[in-house]
Amino acid sequence: MNKPLDNKVALITGAAGAIGYGISEVLLENGCTVVATDLPGEKLDGFAKDLDQLAPGKSVGVPMDVTNLESVKKSFAAVFEKYGKLDFVIHNAGIAHVSKIVDMDTEKFQQLENVNVDGTLLVLAEAGRRLIEQGKGGDIVIMSTKNVPSPSAGFGSYSATKAACHQLGRIASLEFAEYDIRVNMVAPDAVFSEGAYKSGLWELVGKDRMKARGINEDELHEYYRNRNLLKTAVTGRHVANAVMFFITRQTPTTGATIPVDGGLPDAVPR
Repeated sequence: MNKPLDNKVALITGAAGAIGYGISEVLLENGCTVVATDLPGEKLDGFAKDLDQLAPGKSVGVPMDVTNLESVKKSFAAVFEKYGKLDFVIHNAGIAHVSKIVDMDTEKFQQLENVNVDGTLLVLAEAGRRLIEQGKGGDIVIMSTKNVPSPSAGFGSYSATKAACHQLGRIASLEFAEYDIRVNMVAPDAVFSEGAYKSGLWELVGKDRMKARGINEDELHEYYRNRNLLKTAVTGRHVANAVMFFITRQTPTTGATIPVDGGLPDAVPR
């Protein structure tokens, strides 16, 4: 039985975490070959082994540092060397930091700029070059956040740099459209875990977010469930379903954003 993504190849950045696992899992289930990229090391190696158990021979782990041009180029080159093509790029790499503006460490802010903004630019540029050269169109999905339309106090560095990431995606949609390359965004609220994988972002900022709200981990999860209209937790698979909508081209859409947040009225663009 044919699957929607048979004979398709996807590259995912920042894959070795909750959202990356959810996306990888759903793409593999739908017949896609998955190239999971992340910083080199045991985490990526273990992640690649777990993906291979889901669909033997249908995935590979490739090291990539999105802040390093040569690393980005080398990773894309590895995809074409192994598979001879690329259909989808899902840009999920990103980091976060909790700080009020008056207390902001500029070096920390610049670290987020390096990953969330410069990293997005490098990945978009190489993806665009490769897909244009390939001449068969393609789809790029940028992982945005509900913090773009609805930022949080104490989360300024993340909100601002992800807004820049989002805007680069919108600009890429304008520049790549003539080549049948679609660029769209998915904007989730907090995803804490998927399968055995916890969110790397929430490992960085979870304690500070709990401290700011005076609650423990269980209460934090409950807080996020209760603040949306559907009173639901957002999962990595939910995010993956939004990615699937875009890359299966169910509508003629580019430069658009799907919120995956259970319904947050204050995150509606305005």
